Amino acid sequence: VQLVESGGALVQPGGSLRLSCAASGFRFSSYFMSWYRQAPGLERELVAGISRSGGATNYADSVKGRFTISRDNAKNTVYLQMNNLKPEDTAVYYCYAPRLAQWGPGTQVTVSS
Repeated sequence: VQLVESGGALVQPGGSLRLSCAASGFRFSSYFMSWYRQAPGLERELVAGISRSGGATNYADSVKGRFTISRDNAKNTVYLQMNNLKPEDTAVYYCYAPRLAQWGPGTQVTVSS
């Protein structure tokens, strides 16, 4: 089982990024997937989750209306589209498969002018 995030970068406030998480080693389409983030000195927090089919999603209040989680089961990939980024979005972003208790290594997102 492996999850590998990509797409993190340094971006200015108000900018956008799309994170990707490539999954392997398990039947991706059978698992709920989620994104978490962890800022320096803070606990890891849930950002968004998506059902197996992609038909249901949930978001942290802090990102509602700005972030969109999606998945492509044919590509074994889950995405996080992040718009109108704010400095407080700066964190390491992790992909997580709850039922497998599997984390990716994370990708750094820095929002700064």
